[in-house]
Amino acid sequence: MLYPSSPNNQQFLDLSLSTPSDDPPPTHAPPQQDTQTTAPSRRRRSVNQILRPGKSLTIPPPYPWSTTRRATVHSLQYLQAKSINTITGRVQCKKCDRKFSIEYDLHDKFAEVAIFIAKNDDEMHHRAPEAWMNPSLPNCKFCDQSNCAKPIMSKKRSINWLFLFLGQMIGVCKLSELKYFCKHTKNHRTGAKNRVLYLTYMGLCRQLNPAPL
Repeated sequence: MLYPSSPNNQQFLDLSLSTPSDDPPPTHAPPQQDTQTTAPSRRRRSVNQILRPGKSLTIPPPYPWSTTRRATVHSLQYLQAKSINTITGRVQCKKCDRKFSIEYDLHDKFAEVAIFIAKNDDEMHHRAPEAWMNPSLPNCKFCDQSNCAKPIMSKKRSINWLFLFLGQMIGVCKLSELKYFCKHTKNHRTGAKNRVLYLTYMGLCRQLNPAPL
């Protein structure tokens, strides 16, 4: 309903829109202290901060294809320039307990892993497939048993990562060993084994070939 304009209405509008100059200044209540405490931000620690006393970031290279940094191997380009084309590792038969060495051709075996990743990466969803979780093992050259020659594992700093990568046998590693790799290569290392194992494969792949597959 519209009301006709009148002197009284106009006077009311003038009063309601104007601010008297003689009003006392508004009083402000003292600010209330926030009783809620904010959790301190958690900063990601560097590898240097995580290392135990007496541990150094660099180590003597355990293999010709290893660098002085823990859990790190040289690139394919570097290895080719140094004429390092054969990667050797030690295995032990689970049947007869005999130990022996296995050699892998660096470029042929890397191509196998790269092709496998290219074909299956979309279906992995950042999780290691069954073939990596439960890898097929080499046959024993002494007792002729199949799928029984398991890589011989040493201290974490001396794990033969490149040999395991080329043979697609990193899955024989314990979760703690996989976390060791991710820790020293600045990868996320929490989650189930298939997650950490996937990151280990991808990390080694990038070390060998920094360019995308």
